[in-house]
Amino acid sequence: MEIAEGIHRIESDLGARFMCQYALVGERTLLVDTGLAGTPESVIVPYLEQVAAEPDVVLISHADVDHCGGNRAVRERYPQALFACHELDRRWVESNEALLRENYLWHEPYGFEEIDEETRRQVLADAGGDTAIDVGLTGGESLRLDRDWRVEILHLQGHTLGHVGVWDPRSRAAVIVDAVLSDGIYDRTGTKLIPPRYYDLASQRQTIHTLRTLEPELLLTAHYPVMEQREARAWLDGALAFTQALDAVVREAVAGGTTDLWELTQLANERLGPYPEWTTELGASVRAHLDAV
Repeated sequence: MEIAEGIHRIESDLGARFMCQYALVGERTLLVDTGLAGTPESVIVPYLEQVAAEPDVVLISHADVDHCGGNRAVRERYPQALFACHELDRRWVESNEALLRENYLWHEPYGFEEIDEETRRQVLADAGGDTAIDVGLTGGESLRLDRDWRVEILHLQGHTLGHVGVWDPRSRAAVIVDAVLSDGIYDRTGTKLIPPRYYDLASQRQTIHTLRTLEPELLLTAHYPVMEQREARAWLDGALAFTQALDAVVREAVAGGTTDLWELTQLANERLGPYPEWTTELGASVRAHLDAV
């Protein structure tokens, strides 16, 4: 649906939760993210046809399969579109094998349970095939979508080092995708499901502060409902509070002599969860706090 002038939210199921892509439609069209390998055919293309739009630029917010897995399908459907992402995420966005090894299997040397072969094959299938990026970003760029409509690219690192979002000054809407995940991702019934992941603590906190300073009237994510200003402010404050709570857990455990990442992650899951899915994501955040101790 169109949630602000020219900004369309494209929502579809992702297991027990949902995911969203965004299309900013003016004289030019900016598509933010491509979903999984099958998302373009089943969801994105039908919606774009409904609103009579074709992407001129495809912005990949970050390197996760539910955000860049449809790249090859979108490239094939819209060969004229330019693909862009941040330079720090480009390696993972372009290479499915690098994405699997370095983003999803990073934890194996730390004693976490190994991901089985079937899951690995599914991740690669969802990733959709290697696809080149045309434009490498650093954050701070702007894109004109219409005669009097220009949007800005925000570098919102933490969840990944190259995560980007979009700031629309016209509607004061911030498309932040997964840059902040508050205290975790919930399923459609409101049950906590997946922990927030960030690879760098200082960057995650800076991203939260950046968004709080912007005071968006609309906060647009991939896995949460649309949030207006007051709700967005409280949600971002909750994200900062989570980093503080996890920091307290890690520092207390380290002071008591526990430094093993697996043990610390299990402790954090008990204290701040439970998170029944993708506990390794919590491990990444715990490692970020260990690096900061």
